[in-house]
Amino acid sequence: MPELALLLIALWALLLFVARSIVQWKRTGSTGFNGIRGRVGSLEWFAGVSVGSGLGLILIAPMISILQWRSGELLFDKAPIHQVGALFVVVGIVGSLAAQMAMGDSWRIGVDKNERTSLVTQGIYQWVRNPIFSFMGMSTFGYLLVIPNVWTVLAMVLVLIGVQLQVRFVEEPYLLAMHGEQYERYTASVGRFLPALGRSRNQTPNCRRVE
Repeated sequence: MPELALLLIALWALLLFVARSIVQWKRTGSTGFNGIRGRVGSLEWFAGVSVGSGLGLILIAPMISILQWRSGELLFDKAPIHQVGALFVVVGIVGSLAAQMAMGDSWRIGVDKNERTSLVTQGIYQWVRNPIFSFMGMSTFGYLLVIPNVWTVLAMVLVLIGVQLQVRFVEEPYLLAMHGEQYERYTASVGRFLPALGRSRNQTPNCRRVE
């Protein structure tokens, strides 16, 4: 299954990063990549490093198995589970791409705090606030099932930690500062990663807390 994992990774990178950035560049003159930001050691910096490292390990994991290094040994080798994992990866790729396209010109990787983009609340975004990350999580879990070694386990942990930090401590504060009450109403009615889960709620008449 390492060969299948490499094929899926190549498809994932081509569609979600290369092709999408080309489309964005043609539409806006920018690729949409803001890169890792924040001072070294800050939550914003750590979020970017964590996600980037996790995605890097996803690429490395099948190579280690192909080279038959000891750390590349599969934790289990069950064809039906690998096949389910591949399905998860494909669904995650398709879902992520659809969510990216739904953002239109507002799509970005990373946050530039000096930049203002429209708040997208239509399509899939009327059900989930961060569907790209939701489908990314599905793909990462799928890779874990396709090639279950210690590297994909570590990759999933890093991606999940990085995504949580990025969303809670970087993107949500940025969007709240940019869109104010409109974003507050949005977070109160739409879940963070899954429908109805992670919605904000009032603590005082002028204060909201995001769960």
